[in-house]
Amino acid sequence: MRSSNRSRKSESAAWRARDRKVLWHPFTQHAAWDAEEFPIIERAEGSWLVDLEGRRFLDGVSSMWCTSLGHRHPGITRAIVRQLKKLDHATFLGLSHPPAIELAERLLARAPRGLSRVFYSDNGSTAMEIALKMAIQYWRQTGRPERTKFVALTEGYHGDTVGAMSVGGVDPFLDAYRPLLFPTLRAPTTYSYRCPKASTLEECAAHCIEDLAAILAKHAPEVAGVVMEPGVQGAGGMIVQPPGFVKSVEELCRKHDVFLVLDEVMTGFGRTGTMFACERDGVRPDLMAISKGLTGGFLPLAATLATERIFQGFLGEIRDRRALYHGHTYTGNPIGCAAALAALEAFDKERVLERLPAKVEALQKGLAPLESHPHVGEIRQLGLLAGIEVVKDKTTRESYRYEERTGHRVILEARRRGAILRPLADVIVVMPPLTATIAEIKKLGRIVRDSIRAVLD
Repeated sequence: MRSSNRSRKSESAAWRARDRKVLWHPFTQHAAWDAEEFPIIERAEGSWLVDLEGRRFLDGVSSMWCTSLGHRHPGITRAIVRQLKKLDHATFLGLSHPPAIELAERLLARAPRGLSRVFYSDNGSTAMEIALKMAIQYWRQTGRPERTKFVALTEGYHGDTVGAMSVGGVDPFLDAYRPLLFPTLRAPTTYSYRCPKASTLEECAAHCIEDLAAILAKHAPEVAGVVMEPGVQGAGGMIVQPPGFVKSVEELCRKHDVFLVLDEVMTGFGRTGTMFACERDGVRPDLMAISKGLTGGFLPLAATLATERIFQGFLGEIRDRRALYHGHTYTGNPIGCAAALAALEAFDKERVLERLPAKVEALQKGLAPLESHPHVGEIRQLGLLAGIEVVKDKTTRESYRYEERTGHRVILEARRRGAILRPLADVIVVMPPLTATIAEIKKLGRIVRDSIRAVLD
């Protein structure tokens, strides 16, 4: 056994050395990465990742928010294998195929009312790029070419391509690229923990709506749409919105006849407790971007859903050149579509949404003891996702210095204890698969509590 363990450690070290020579990881300072003994993941099952050394880790962030139905889900696996035996890929330019058609039908049946068209792409960033281009081109083709601007929330995140970054609001992700970005009108967000105008989430949200109303009152004639993540802003720090907030935004959009563009890439497919987060407020967007959980996390696939009004704005004579000038090599990939169809089937057969409330409660109870911790400023949770903001001084809400990497030290401690987490600066993200068991969620809660205490006590 000792010899086997030494062999496994040696193999892991060899793979790490090879990684350091050839790879460039996302959002990673490699001067620090090269000093870490990061796990080399070999296999996975359900809520667990297993590395080459045989160590098991609870996937506490659903592998970047996407593995919603757990790893190696048997139904999705079978669907992919069946599709591989029929059709691997065919261009969507001039052709179509049954998986893409059927998936579009099923998505529209589950989506908010009014959405009637599906445009496929590869990931959340591209789905948002497409939504922005649809909005701009629609207004240009329907007699309102001056509508070229978007209103977006501060601390919003919509991806890392240029258009998606332009409507984003997380400064560290944007600062190096500002010469590339187009100007956007900024509306405040419901970050009540650091709100200068209010002390409660509801008061903060009311001020945000007032400010958005003022922006639209002044700028609506030049605004193509309001862009936002509904329910919770992810990469901005798991910033939760109170019930009714998204509805109020929708009402302002209707008043000024500007499009409501919802980014449901992270919040969609059950993460917040409903299939789509905007359902909580009964909101009907004009454009909606989805990805991540669409295939259960198995394959890259995304879609932009649009209303018939927007689609009709692209019809005309050939000479009008009203086609949407956007496309991807793997648009509507049949294997990805087959995986997504199987994921939707699993939601129904396994009653995933029905079983969520008990799991949401288990996560809340697991994190609640941290509320009294002297360095936990706030715990924000919606559905089966949570963000724990750690602070240097709870009284003054002073943050730790960036170079202290406090959040990163917490997730390294969690890794040692058997869970994979992810920090957003000093906000610890907890987002287990929707199919995680109550016991697994309780275990994850213990690891999070113990890790924060070990690093900050």
